[in-house]
Amino acid sequence: MAGPLMRVAVIGGTGLIGTRVVQRLRTDGHDVVVASRATGVNSFTGEGLEEALREVETVIDTSNSSYLDEAGAIEFFYGSTLNLLNYGRAAGVKHHVALSVVGTDRLARNEGGYFAAKLAQEKLIETSAMPYSIVHATQFFEFIASIADAATRSGIVTLSRALIQPMAADDVADAVVRTALASPQGRIVEFGGPEQFRLEEVVRRQLALQNDTREVVADPLARYFGTQLDERDLLPGPDATLAPTRLADWLG
Repeated sequence: MAGPLMRVAVIGGTGLIGTRVVQRLRTDGHDVVVASRATGVNSFTGEGLEEALREVETVIDTSNSSYLDEAGAIEFFYGSTLNLLNYGRAAGVKHHVALSVVGTDRLARNEGGYFAAKLAQEKLIETSAMPYSIVHATQFFEFIASIADAATRSGIVTLSRALIQPMAADDVADAVVRTALASPQGRIVEFGGPEQFRLEEVVRRQLALQNDTREVVADPLARYFGTQLDERDLLPGPDATLAPTRLADWLG
């Protein structure tokens, strides 16, 4: 991508999105610090963080909590984000970029849980003095199998009738990199896939491709990672940037 070369730290840089972000930045010639527990950097405890952020201009936080319950997730996201902001400020970081989820505010308001933790993370960033951009992405195609597993009881996948507009992890990484290399937005920017589906439809197509014989059932009362969904809770707004990769192309 065009623009001056920078030193960038990617938090969670060995994860699904982080590895793709690192690859893109390095291909463009940027100096990238891969920061994760696998590389000796722990944003939650602060271990290795001062060294990782030395002379870094932009921090990209793609890390995620291994806890899906509200208390555990809040502890991780709040502690980790507070460390990143404080260490980043001390290091002279000029742009803090965080990856989050489309609909976080709606989902947090409805049920709390994991999404309340993501909302707490976003509020911490928004009220800091750090120049920032928050990337809201819809769920990834690569996450569909996990949605099915979380919704499986006695061999049956029971899913909400809510709509979903998923996108490829490669497109999420492109969105994150594009945002990180631009000037700080000081707001949430939304990205979504090019197509809408019913949740059970997209899961059924994924399982069929994997020759997975689990039955998929739609239930308006089914929960999504513990959260009750309204029909449009997972959809981006009208100003969202739509990614190019369609589900059929990704499945193919």
